[in-house]
Amino acid sequence: MQEFDRGPTAQFAELLAQVPDPPVPAAFWSDWGPVFYRGRLDGSARVLIVASDPGPTERIAGRSLVGNAGQRVQGFLTKLGLTRSYVCLNAWAYAVHPGQALAMKDRLDDPAQKQWRNTVYDRATDATLQAVVAMGFMAREAVRLWTTRPPVPLIEIPHPSSHDEQALLTAWRDAVTRLRAIVTPDDDGDNTGPTYGTAFEESDHSPVPRRDLPFGAPDFLGDDAWVRAQPGDAQNSVGRPSPDDGHTLVWKAPS
Repeated sequence: MQEFDRGPTAQFAELLAQVPDPPVPAAFWSDWGPVFYRGRLDGSARVLIVASDPGPTERIAGRSLVGNAGQRVQGFLTKLGLTRSYVCLNAWAYAVHPGQALAMKDRLDDPAQKQWRNTVYDRATDATLQAVVAMGFMAREAVRLWTTRPPVPLIEIPHPSSHDEQALLTAWRDAVTRLRAIVTPDDDGDNTGPTYGTAFEESDHSPVPRRDLPFGAPDFLGDDAWVRAQPGDAQNSVGRPSPDDGHTLVWKAPS
């Protein structure tokens, strides 16, 4: 039987359901609700990935880091030899309007936001954790505010959707090299392959594993290779169409 994510335990779900409302509703795509995690919530994660906030593909999946950026993250984890021993969380459970990102970084320190977020980070990690990876400035700030962070190495790198490809590749290449000396691969993983070259290649992406997605998700969810292979610069099968991007998502299936 195909694996799938059965969701959080009742106790963890109760904590997630206590997520505070966005501090400035107009700064968030809040009508679609929050998205919380992807990966293991049972304390078995060896790496915690912290990114910024969910996008439209994440809203469709109900899981974090599932779209093009998430498939880059999955490729990063694959290079570490991790097939399951990870958990992906965000600084914000609600999607942030890009133009409001810098302003909302300052709101990560709001007491209700910080207390809930830190409790989630605490609950999702255990003594098996070997490293924390903060991707982008929003994640760096959220991790800085995590006062109970376990005493494991912290790796700070650009967000996977960074527009400075060369800086991203350099930082991610160095991070993989450092983490290979720290993180124990999964039994079915391989951390001896190539890292990153001079451009992001399709081979640097990995599909999101079915075990990370809810039961019944279509086979193409979490694998946008077919989108990236088409002419143009499209990278995701889900988008927010203007001018109604506050209330409408468009999801395209492969032919």
